[in-house]
Amino acid sequence: MKAKPILLAAAAVLLSCVSAFAQTDFSLFMRSDGVQVPEIVSETPVLYNQVGHHGPAVENSHFAVRVYFNDSGALDPYCKSGKQMELRKYLWNTTPKQHAEEGAGCDDYVVGSTVGAGGIALWDGEKEIKLVATKGRTARAGKTAKGAYAEIISYGVEYMGEMLDISLRVDMFDNSRVAEVTATVLNGRKVRFLTGINFQPGESMEFGRRYIAVWGTHPTSPLTQDPLPVGAGLKFKPLRFSKVEKTADMLRIISKPARQVKTKLIVASVREDELNTPEKFFSYMAKR
Repeated sequence: MKAKPILLAAAAVLLSCVSAFAQTDFSLFMRSDGVQVPEIVSETPVLYNQVGHHGPAVENSHFAVRVYFNDSGALDPYCKSGKQMELRKYLWNTTPKQHAEEGAGCDDYVVGSTVGAGGIALWDGEKEIKLVATKGRTARAGKTAKGAYAEIISYGVEYMGEMLDISLRVDMFDNSRVAEVTATVLNGRKVRFLTGINFQPGESMEFGRRYIAVWGTHPTSPLTQDPLPVGAGLKFKPLRFSKVEKTADMLRIISKPARQVKTKLIVASVREDELNTPEKFFSYMAKR
């Protein structure tokens, strides 16, 4: 009978160790109460200011991504040093003191009016169609057998005369710095998806048959008074997409008609030890 408390204590220590060395995590909560939940279902399609992180978020050791709870279809990354899980600790917004003393990451990336880093819109053959949900949205986040995920489902998106339900999901995996982005039409209809990486004036960029990548400093904001250079890139299967197009603020790719597309998102910055220069980052992106 005396062994039971010892076993419980040992189990507690083991769980603590597992948590300390976790390589992925997620976060989803309403700002009104701060309680972590697995799902938020809303008939109101835009809860950008009501949901923590502006939407469900997921992280690995090197970066975090939030999926905006609005019509933008945008993914917004948060750059890290690679040393800790940060979503639930800092709730996305960090201070210069936390950067210096705790090695905290920062929201150095600016999405603007684009789909950001690997987000999703639709393409009707002539123009971009945002994921304007007419029947509400569901946000989800949680653990998986191999890591963690964040997802937004937009209901009733009008596309070429039809109403579609579209999932935008980001999966991160333990012991990996790569995030998998999956866009799916839940109704089964084939569409042309638009995705890519946005860039700022003066950023360096490279692209090839299988990847697109940018590196540079984003404009300052009240939360990032001294932004550091960051890199973002997508790897993709060229047979699924058209050639890379450069617009005023995006390196974009448009899919061939499909019910689902997948890309691999990689984000880096000078805060980390691995891919902390444009040369290292572009070399990593160019590898198959």
